[in-house]
Amino acid sequence: MEEIFVLVKYLFLGLLQGFTEPIPISSSGHLVMAKDLLGLAGVDNLSFEVLVNFGSLIAVLIIYWKDIVKIAKNGINYIVTKNKEYHDDFMFIIYLVVATIPAAIIGLLFEDMIADTFAGKAKMIGITLFITGIALWIIRNLRGTKNDGGLTIKDAVIVGLAQAVALIPGISRSGATIVAAMLLGMKQETALRFSFLMFIPVSVGTMVLSVGDVVQDENFNTMWIPYAIAFFAALVATYYSLRWFMNVMANGNLKYFAFYCFIVGIIAFFLL
Repeated sequence: MEEIFVLVKYLFLGLLQGFTEPIPISSSGHLVMAKDLLGLAGVDNLSFEVLVNFGSLIAVLIIYWKDIVKIAKNGINYIVTKNKEYHDDFMFIIYLVVATIPAAIIGLLFEDMIADTFAGKAKMIGITLFITGIALWIIRNLRGTKNDGGLTIKDAVIVGLAQAVALIPGISRSGATIVAAMLLGMKQETALRFSFLMFIPVSVGTMVLSVGDVVQDENFNTMWIPYAIAFFAALVATYYSLRWFMNVMANGNLKYFAFYCFIVGIIAFFLL
């Protein structure tokens, strides 16, 4: 019976992580609250986090694979031919690299400190979720004009800094980057695509840096089935959640995520 409970626990957390990863309600914040509410503090291990993140990464790669191939091919073509036809895609790659740097640096320097500060503190998650809700409310009616060709290095730096701020649990990564992008005048589609293509190098970097720790995980041999369940649950949940969120963005319904963050933030602050 206990083994079944463990499997259900990891299935639930994998689904929760996967579903909340793409949408602007903070997956990390929800995991903190779930562990606090359901007494699941025992799932605080790096292997779990790396594997569910890997599942989400694969889902994002599947959805944006055509964009990734197009941008990569055109970027290489621009380097080889200097044809202006490929310039925008080449610069888009440069902007993604620039935007990745702030989160990479701040993550390496302060991620452990941030995690320790917020570990098991659902009330603090309530505050940061409320902040996320306010940011989403501010941009709920924005309709930008910038597409890929209209982006600048300044835009990339600002959106990259927003991604770094989202290292704080309760501050949604997708929410922070999309809010910043839309405040800078990006179209919704461009903001969404830029946000999730930014997620790829950060996620890959996190995984590469964590491989050694996962390999040395003493529990891996006995926990590989629960880990595998969490991985596949996160992959499937992220895929369908991101597809749904793309439709939400197209229809301009971000205000509902703001309402959700307000409600859950209040519940977390006062009841958890």
